[in-house]
Amino acid sequence: SFCFVFFFFSRSSAKLVAPLGCLVSRQKHTLPDLPYDYAALEPHINAEIMQLHHSKHHATYVNNLNVVEEKYKEAVAKGDVTTQVSLQPALKFNGGGHINHTIFWTNLSPNGGGEPKGELMEAIKRDFGSFANFKEKLTAVSVGVQGSGWGWLGYNKEQGRLQIAACANQDPLQGTTGLIPLLGIDVWEHAYYLQYKNVRPDYLKAIWNVINWENVSSRYAACKK
Repeated sequence: SFCFVFFFFSRSSAKLVAPLGCLVSRQKHTLPDLPYDYAALEPHINAEIMQLHHSKHHATYVNNLNVVEEKYKEAVAKGDVTTQVSLQPALKFNGGGHINHTIFWTNLSPNGGGEPKGELMEAIKRDFGSFANFKEKLTAVSVGVQGSGWGWLGYNKEQGRLQIAACANQDPLQGTTGLIPLLGIDVWEHAYYLQYKNVRPDYLKAIWNVINWENVSSRYAACKK
């Protein structure tokens, strides 16, 4: 069956309008809005970093992911397996960048910091001995990432426990380790260099003041269902 799609152009934007009953095969990925202002996490993460990180770096991953997916779709349609395989590193990098940052923004809050409560805190004490121990371990793993990457608190569904892991570059936690992401700490230089220069430990000390434990707790509750 044929589906007619009409384009309406205005000076500022091009809108795609599909008639009722016509399914558009795939919506493009879009840059999510931040749930707070760029300056909201100051003094711990300054507005200039947040603006560049969100509107430039994350936006680039989103744009590149859309381009790669389009090429991948064409390769699938042609049965071109060689091209599909060659596109997978770019898919992993840009797809991971989009997934990771989308989690990261919600893991932070101007009203964050302190310690988690309830089930998450009980699980942290059970799996790491204490909150202080957990904080020290995740900080050490994040400081120790060579080059660019992420430190993560994840949930191991098979074992029913929390686990700390590091991922290189933009490797997404779940897609590469099987752990469900709860809390991610971005240790790419673009996440801190403008403010903390090359002193990654200072950035990691500061970021605990803006961790959104409500978000991390709700992620934990969701993955236990």
